[in-house]
Amino acid sequence: MLTVRRCSRTGCANPAVATLTYAYSDSTAVVGPLATYAEPHSYDLCEEHALRLTVPKGWEVVRHEGEFTPPEPSDDDLTALAEAVREAGRPGSGQDSQAGYGRRGHLRALPDPLDE
Repeated sequence: MLTVRRCSRTGCANPAVATLTYAYSDSTAVVGPLATYAEPHSYDLCEEHALRLTVPKGWEVVRHEGEFTPPEPSDDDLTALAEAVREAGRPGSGQDSQAGYGRRGHLRALPDPLDE
Protein backbone atom coordinates (compact mmCIF):
# COMPACT_ATOMS: atom_id res chain seq x y z
CA MET A 1 0.00 0.00 0.00
CA LEU A 2 1.34 3.42 -0.90
CA THR A 3 1.35 6.02 1.82
CA VAL A 4 -0.47 9.29 1.35
CA ARG A 5 1.50 12.38 2.26
CA ARG A 6 -0.28 14.52 4.83
CA CYS A 7 -0.47 18.26 5.29
CA SER A 8 2.58 19.65 7.11
CA ARG A 9 0.49 22.01 9.25
CA THR A 10 0.41 20.98 12.91
CA GLY A 11 -2.80 19.19 13.81
CA CYS A 12 -3.96 18.74 10.21
CA ALA A 13 -4.43 15.17 8.99
CA ASN A 14 -5.78 16.02 5.53
CA PRO A 15 -4.00 14.65 2.47
CA ALA A 16 -1.46 16.97 0.86
CA VAL A 17 -2.31 18.32 -2.60
CA ALA A 18 0.18 21.21 -2.89
CA THR A 19 3.80 22.00 -2.08
CA LEU A 20 4.97 25.27 -0.54
CA THR A 21 8.49 26.52 -1.20
CA TYR A 22 10.16 29.81 -0.38
CA ALA A 23 12.41 32.01 -2.50
CA TYR A 24 13.93 34.03 0.34
CA SER A 25 16.03 36.20 -1.96
CA ASP A 26 12.83 37.36 -3.72
CA SER A 27 10.63 37.42 -0.57
CA THR A 28 8.26 35.05 -2.37
CA ALA A 29 6.29 32.00 -1.30
CA VAL A 30 5.34 29.61 -4.10
CA VAL A 31 2.37 27.24 -3.74
CA GLY A 32 2.27 24.74 -6.58
CA PRO A 33 1.08 21.22 -7.35
CA LEU A 34 2.27 18.50 -4.99
CA ALA A 35 5.92 17.70 -5.65
CA THR A 36 6.76 14.15 -6.72
CA TYR A 37 8.94 13.67 -3.64
CA ALA A 38 8.91 15.29 -0.22
CA GLU A 39 11.79 17.75 -0.06
CA PRO A 40 13.47 18.84 3.19
CA HIS A 41 13.00 22.59 2.60
CA SER A 42 9.43 22.51 1.34
CA TYR A 43 6.07 21.90 2.96
CA ASP A 44 3.19 19.74 1.81
CA LEU A 45 -0.21 21.39 2.26
CA CYS A 46 -3.82 20.27 2.03
CA GLU A 47 -6.14 22.27 -0.23
CA GLU A 48 -7.52 24.40 2.61
CA HIS A 49 -4.09 25.46 3.85
CA ALA A 50 -2.75 25.98 0.32
CA LEU A 51 -5.57 28.40 -0.45
CA ARG A 52 -5.48 30.21 2.92
CA LEU A 53 -1.72 30.69 3.16
CA THR A 54 -0.66 34.19 4.20
CA VAL A 55 2.87 35.59 4.16
CA PRO A 56 4.68 38.35 6.05
CA LYS A 57 4.19 41.96 5.00
CA GLY A 58 6.34 42.76 1.97
CA TRP A 59 6.29 39.16 0.70
CA GLU A 60 4.45 37.91 -2.37
CA VAL A 61 2.54 34.65 -2.84
CA VAL A 62 2.61 32.91 -6.21
CA ARG A 63 -0.14 30.29 -6.43
CA HIS A 64 -0.84 27.55 -8.93
CA GLU A 65 -3.87 28.44 -11.03
CA GLY A 66 -6.51 25.75 -11.15
CA GLU A 67 -7.56 23.01 -8.80
CA PHE A 68 -5.29 21.11 -6.46
CA THR A 69 -5.90 17.39 -6.78
CA PRO A 70 -4.32 14.52 -4.90
CA PRO A 71 -1.94 12.48 -7.06
CA GLU A 72 -3.11 9.10 -8.27
CA PRO A 73 -0.80 6.13 -7.69
CA SER A 74 0.80 5.17 -10.97
CA ASP A 75 2.16 1.90 -12.29
CA ASP A 76 5.62 3.46 -11.94
CA ASP A 77 5.07 3.89 -8.18
CA LEU A 78 3.93 0.30 -7.77
CA THR A 79 6.77 -1.04 -9.90
CA ALA A 80 9.36 0.93 -7.89
CA LEU A 81 7.93 -0.43 -4.64
CA ALA A 82 7.98 -4.01 -5.93
CA GLU A 83 11.58 -3.63 -7.15
CA ALA A 84 12.70 -2.26 -3.77
CA VAL A 85 11.17 -5.25 -1.98
CA ARG A 86 12.75 -7.68 -4.46
CA GLU A 87 16.16 -6.02 -4.08
CA ALA A 88 15.96 -6.29 -0.29
CA GLY A 89 15.54 -10.05 -0.61
CA ARG A 90 18.31 -10.75 -3.11
CA PRO A 91 21.32 -12.66 -1.74
CA GLY A 92 24.46 -10.52 -1.65
CA SER A 93 22.58 -7.23 -1.81
CA GLY A 94 24.35 -6.00 1.31
CA GLN A 95 21.81 -7.00 3.94
CA ASP A 96 22.38 -9.32 6.87
CA SER A 97 21.24 -12.90 6.33
CA GLN A 98 20.13 -15.37 8.94
CA ALA A 99 18.64 -18.77 8.14
CA GLY A 100 17.75 -17.72 4.60
CA TYR A 101 16.02 -14.50 5.59
CA GLY A 102 17.21 -11.20 4.15
CA ARG A 103 16.96 -8.11 6.31
CA ARG A 104 17.42 -4.53 5.21
CA GLY A 105 16.16 -1.76 7.46
CA HIS A 106 12.68 -2.68 8.61
CA LEU A 107 11.85 -4.82 5.57
CA ARG A 108 12.15 -8.59 5.67
CA ALA A 109 12.19 -10.65 2.51
CA LEU A 110 11.35 -14.34 2.74
CA PRO A 111 13.01 -16.70 0.29
CA ASP A 112 10.81 -17.93 -2.54
CA PRO A 113 9.86 -21.56 -1.73
CA LEU A 114 9.97 -22.37 -5.45
CA ASP A 115 13.70 -21.50 -5.53
CA GLU A 116 14.60 -24.20 -2.99
